[in-house]
Amino acid sequence: MLIGLTYGCSDAQSIAPEQKQTNSSKILIIYLSRTGNTKAVAEMIHSNIGGKLISLELEKPYPEDYQTAVDQVAMENNTGFLPVLKTKIDSMETFDTVFIGFPTWGMQLPPPIKSFLKNYDLKGKTIIPFNTNAGYGIGSSFDQVKSLSPNSTVLKGVSFKGGLERDKIYFVMEGEKREATNAEISKWLSGFGIKK
Repeated sequence: MLIGLTYGCSDAQSIAPEQKQTNSSKILIIYLSRTGNTKAVAEMIHSNIGGKLISLELEKPYPEDYQTAVDQVAMENNTGFLPVLKTKIDSMETFDTVFIGFPTWGMQLPPPIKSFLKNYDLKGKTIIPFNTNAGYGIGSSFDQVKSLSPNSTVLKGVSFKGGLERDKIYFVMEGEKREATNAEISKWLSGFGIKK
């Protein structure tokens, strides 16, 4: 079974295991997930390294209807609108490493992730993006994470092919695909030297 694995941020720094040992209590894994695929990847990361796992939720969720949600996201991207987050993190200063997970929407970073990066001061923190997409890749999303986090160290991200909501193919991170994805995640994480 093939997995769409993509490493982004071509100029991202890599850290040898001996250079970084992060305590799991200082790791935040935050994710946005519409169909459950990004959530599944976030949970796999969490099972490998521990940390605090948080779902990013909105005050006003996106419409259930796919095309209506696509139109709303396009409008938000065109106008620069940032949706209000329901999720609040009152202990951001306690985290050194922040994993940020999201699907690719419109070949960009989803507006709620832009809201998160604008709302929280991640200065001096290590940010590690991860992504699921419908097979079209990460678009500009990893570059946008980097540009919205100028005072953070953004490391090499990873991306997996998830479902294809447009065609009503939703959750796919199960069975052999889940096992293969988890193996790739373990391999990716080993490059950071982060221990549970």
